[in-house]
Amino acid sequence: MDEARLKRLLESVARGRTSPARAIERLKVLPFEDLGFAKVDHHRALRRGFPEVIFCEGKTPGEIAGIAKKMSACGANILATRCDAALFRKVRARIPGAVFHPEGNLFAVERRRPRRRGLVAVVSGGTSDRPVAEEAALTAHYLGCGVDRLYDVGVAGIHRLLRSWERIRGADCIVVVAGMEGALASVVAGIAEAPLVAVPTSVGYGASFGGLAALLTMLNSCAGGVTVVNIDNGFGAGYAAAVIVKSIHARK
Repeated sequence: MDEARLKRLLESVARGRTSPARAIERLKVLPFEDLGFAKVDHHRALRRGFPEVIFCEGKTPGEIAGIAKKMSACGANILATRCDAALFRKVRARIPGAVFHPEGNLFAVERRRPRRRGLVAVVSGGTSDRPVAEEAALTAHYLGCGVDRLYDVGVAGIHRLLRSWERIRGADCIVVVAGMEGALASVVAGIAEAPLVAVPTSVGYGASFGGLAALLTMLNSCAGGVTVVNIDNGFGAGYAAAVIVKSIHARK
């Protein structure tokens, strides 16, 4: 339940259209609902502005569907990350309206289409970084942001990045996704004024140490204001960008 739905419920009680007993029934699951295998946090949208997100790795198809159904019954949109095609085939029949995005390994159900505000530019170094970039872009999209994708513009051919510069500078927040040595985040942060969230990926040869080299480069960036999430954490970057954009537009 989000703030708008709670307000409508309280107004309905105040006007006599909904009985207090009925309102209590609808509020019983706040702040969470215990399913035995999971405690669904229906209160999160009220606290954070976004509903809980389902992390699918390690969960059975039945558990994923059970959580999704409870969230849907309370009117929440559903975003489920780290769900591959094989797992989605097992849950899609139990979750009406689910839309699967294979490149980002996630699915979503939009019961209510949010008003999308602001713009997140998702910039990736190479084509191999695309799955993580898509996880970030789709997360920001389903959390209510406009998204501009600028892929395969890494520092090995920096003219590609410069050609997209006006689009990058028009964003409220920038997510930079890069593997190998991870230098792209420093280059973008050195010129752009918008908040920047950097995502190191595990793309690279042996000495990249599964993304550790890119992570350390981003953490040690000499460009100020670079915020770094964990290796391959496109979801975390997309979520952070959505929080930043929401904060910006709440003040307008």
